Amino acid sequence: MAYLLSVGKSIPENRMQQDATVEFAKELFEGTFKDINRLLPAFKNGDIESRQFVKDISWYRTQHTFEEKNNTYIEAAVALGTQAIISCLQNRACLKREVGCEEIDAIFFVSSTGISTPSIDAKIINNLPFKESVKRVPIWGLGCAGGASGLSRAHDYCKAYPDAKVIVVCVELCSLTFQHDDLSKSNFIGTSLFADGVACTLLAGENADLARLSALSVLPKTRSTRSVFMRDSEDVMGWEIKNNGFYVIFSRDIPAIIRNWLKGTVEDYLADEGVSLGNIQHFIAHPGGKKVLDAYQASLGFTEEQLSISKNVLRQHGNMSSATVMYVIDEYMTNSHINPGDLGIIAALGPGFCAELLLAEWERVS
Repeated sequence: MAYLLSVGKSIPENRMQQDATVEFAKELFEGTFKDINRLLPAFKNGDIESRQFVKDISWYRTQHTFEEKNNTYIEAAVALGTQAIISCLQNRACLKREVGCEEIDAIFFVSSTGISTPSIDAKIINNLPFKESVKRVPIWGLGCAGGASGLSRAHDYCKAYPDAKVIVVCVELCSLTFQHDDLSKSNFIGTSLFADGVACTLLAGENADLARLSALSVLPKTRSTRSVFMRDSEDVMGWEIKNNGFYVIFSRDIPAIIRNWLKGTVEDYLADEGVSLGNIQHFIAHPGGKKVLDAYQASLGFTEEQLSISKNVLRQHGNMSSATVMYVIDEYMTNSHINPGDLGIIAALGPGFCAELLLAEWERVS
């Protein structure tokens, strides 16, 4: 098992209300989409009130080369990723003491919105005093599932090395993938939905001295994980990579796929763990969008209250791809309504098509 000890966020400074992005979309797409006025309500009907971006609105009005966008990604990813790690390791709401970078045994770096070799984690290590023997595990291409997948791989590491402390860093700068010449409905919906976000989660193995580390009275631990792959579903979501960079693939069938596929997937996993769906008190879901959350609710039967935190994160930040689930976890970390013994599912879906699931149990810190 692995204990989730702390979450740190780094929120890009350019926050925009959704009403302003409607005007931006109308300005860009008017004359391109004949039914622009019919499509614009997608911005208002998605239950998103505000989003944040690494650049101000004027930057996105101008076309940029793939090279320029990717260089912007690298620069911002290093800066924001560094800030998120510091915030996580110094989060005194969750930690009794600061955790030093030199205590970290492995870094799992997750992203799908830019490319870099060496990977961004190497550049971050040069900014912070990590030990030279720290293990680096960059994970690319899992999109919205990446945050939960990174946590799952960190769980596996802590299971193998129960004395370890590890961090999972998610950096997603979705706005840098916007394409002016993409006239697809996927691009239009993506423009209404995606945002930039960065987060870091600290995990430790079961030999961790929780009483000296954690400032919380009740702490979530991951009991197990499950990865599920749907064959022949590559066209559900992902990127098509062209000369100008990333072009979004976003199937309109995603909510229907969730309603028809997810419940059996979750129930099979829980059955193997000796748990029923009715035993789950908390659903820590990556909020892919309003329709995705509605599909979760319809498929799994969770209440409005069980999805309220995910919905609130979506409302305040939009879909930040892999980082979003960590924003949800952050809200759960200091939630006073969670009791020892409560069970929860951390869940996210992504390109492949795939699901990443973790079974979490809250334990009293003693």
